[in-house]
This record gives sequence, structure tokens and C-alpha cells, in this order.
Amino acid sequence: MRKFVFLAVLGFAIASINSAAIFPLAASEFPTAAVAADRTFASRDTPNLETTQQPNNLNSSSLFWDLKNPPAISYVQLLDVLTGRSEPHNRDTEIIAQSEDLARFDRVIEYAQKHNLYGRSMGEIVQAIADNFLGKPYAEGLLDKSNEEKLIVTLNKFDCVLFVETVLALSRGIAVKDYNYQNFVRRIEEQRYSNGKMNGYCSRLHYFSEWIGDNQKRQTVENITAQLGGIPMDKKLNFMSQHRSSYPQMARDEATYQCRVGVEADLAKNTMSYIPTNRIKSVYSQLKPGDIVAVATDIKGLDVTHTGFAYRNAGGNIGLIHASPAGEVTVADDLHRYISRVENATGIVVARAIDPR
Repeated sequence: MRKFVFLAVLGFAIASINSAAIFPLAASEFPTAAVAADRTFASRDTPNLETTQQPNNLNSSSLFWDLKNPPAISYVQLLDVLTGRSEPHNRDTEIIAQSEDLARFDRVIEYAQKHNLYGRSMGEIVQAIADNFLGKPYAEGLLDKSNEEKLIVTLNKFDCVLFVETVLALSRGIAVKDYNYQNFVRRIEEQRYSNGKMNGYCSRLHYFSEWIGDNQKRQTVENITAQLGGIPMDKKLNFMSQHRSSYPQMARDEATYQCRVGVEADLAKNTMSYIPTNRIKSVYSQLKPGDIVAVATDIKGLDVTHTGFAYRNAGGNIGLIHASPAGEVTVADDLHRYISRVENATGIVVARAIDPR
């Protein structure tokens, strides 16, 4: 599909040149920022994250496009070029599709089709897709630097939460043989935001308790921690409101801050469970590859600090595949050993992807 779209754009460009109506595709830039270490799910790994600059508007100047290095183009802007649309679109729901991300999406889908992954269990699909990203760089600052909430999608660099969201969204599509890129993007939005719809910064599911509860409500995942013998996590989640200055969106906007305070008050009505570190090995036989594993913490006001997927090693042992703050997507060979070495860790929270078939 992506190759077809590329050829369509090329054909359109050639036709436009012949008719003297030329539409350049402007590249967007992805500035990065060096920020704090991976320490909190509530901040999507860090309080300060990366943004994207929107591409320039289309105009009638000359088109010089290096076909070996096609620039980034917004998905909506691409559709505008193909269909001749001239009306502006809602930029809040627009994403920036980097050519390298589109190429990565195609390769993952080709792999899934070649190996008939749709016929496997959901957990096996998740582990197989996660394997495709081994070695991809860990990147801080991928969501929060923009003044307005943007739907950021990336397949070539991740923080821990983006890795889980991306693999899960891809796997859900593959399970039902839906290989459409835009549908993949919609799944990212559904997983990331309250009630499955982006509506500003406050709508993002910042706490794991919040994320798992909302996704469970829409039957994307199931919290199986209690089933595995988990015990209540007796704490009040208010890390974000107590560290307001660390979150620019809340620091500069009172309404956003009050909205998050309200979310924290609602979370206080629910009970979250966790499996203590010394009990992790006892649940190995009940864990499945692809289970979402989050690291519970004793940090005041916070439920978890990191997340990844349970990973069934060749020898049968349970490890963790995750976007590691140490630098890249990697596999920790033994889940219990890894958790026991994480600072402030008290155990794990486990959710299982629900098969959409």
C-alpha cells in the first residue's frame, strides 16, 4: 500500500509539472531534547518530551524531491495532495509520517504476512512483533514538548510506553489481518487517550492505573494481576499534581492542572494490585509471552516507573523485552532478576492483551 501511495504521489507530481501546477512536499523536523532518566509512567518516561514541527503549507513553488530520501509529509497533507483538497484540517488529529517510519511499518507487515502471524495466539503475535524492534534506540522526549497535544507515532525510536503502545497496536491489527497504516494510527490513539479519543493533554492516560483501566473498559487489555495472586497497592496517586512544575502543560495552564487533579481523585476510588518482587518467580508458569509487565514502585504518589512485555526465551524462561533507558530495545533474560535490580521497585503489575478476533 505504501509503495502504491508513493508512486501515486510521484505520478501526481509529474502530472502537476506538466500542467504547471506544482505542489512541493515540505519536510518537517523532529527536534530532540536531553531530559531526565526513565523513571515514571505518569510522565511517559520523563516530564519533558519531544514535539514535532508541523510541515509548511503547500504552495505553488517548484518541486525538487530527492526520491532516494523522500521528506516527511503529514498523512493528511498527503491525502490533500492526492485528492486536491484545499480546505484546512484539524491539526490536533494530524500526525507526521516520517518516510523511515512508513518503511518500517511496511517491513513489519511484510514479516507478519510472510510468517502468517494472524494465525497465532495474541501473545505470540505480540512477542514476534516486539522482536522486530530489537536494537532500536531508546529516545526520551517524544510526546510532551508541544504547546498543544499532538498524536505522535514512531516506529524507529521509543520510550518504554511508546514501545508497548506501538507493538500492541500493530499486533491488534495483524490479529485481524488489518494491515492499513491509518487504522494502526487510530489504534495508537485509542490506547493512549481516555475513552479512546485525544482531547488535549489531560485526556492522555498518564498513570498506568489510568491506562490499564481505560483500555480494559474498551476490552483492549485485561488486568490479570489479582488473578496471579497480587496484593493491594495501598497508595494515593498524586505524583503529577504534587510535581506540577515538572509538567509544562500543567504548569502554564490552570484548567489542565485542575483536570489532572480531578483524574487523580477518580483514581483514588479504584484499588490497584501488584505482585511483590519476591513472588514474581512463582507466577512464571502463569505468564504468557506478550503480557504487559509494569514495574511497581514505592515512589510516593506513583504506581509504576517502567513497562515492557513478558518474553519467553528459547530455554522457556520468562524475561522482559522493553525499550531500556540504557539505550535500546533489548531483552532482560530473567524478569525477576531485572525487577530486583530496579531502584525503588516493589514488584510488577500485569495486563494481558485481549484477542480482537
